Amino acid sequence: MLELDTDAFEALVTDELDALPDDMVDGLDNIVFLVEDRPDDGSLDVLGLYDGIALTERGQYGFGEMPDRIILYREPLLSICESMDELRDEIHVTLVHEIAHFYGIDDDRLHELGWD
Repeated sequence: MLELDTDAFEALVTDELDALPDDMVDGLDNIVFLVEDRPDDGSLDVLGLYDGIALTERGQYGFGEMPDRIILYREPLLSICESMDELRDEIHVTLVHEIAHFYGIDDDRLHELGWD
């Protein structure tokens, strides 16, 4: 398992966000990206979470809504990686996966597209 403190991990997440294609991130609105050590249940099984209302599910959505959240879980991601390159790849895939949920793409469709 890799060891990386929170600040260094957050810097990697920022780098991977910056590396995503503009057409993927330009439509992101009222969303925050967070890093937490683990999910609330303490498991290492979940790498990331989209917490919000997908664009395809929004009816009246205007001012005053709390921002949607994309959370990356540091310890689960570190636990499955043996190198920094592997960690960068897993962060990238997790960001794409959770951003896809923001756009209304479900896990089945992500699987069809090869983003497991």
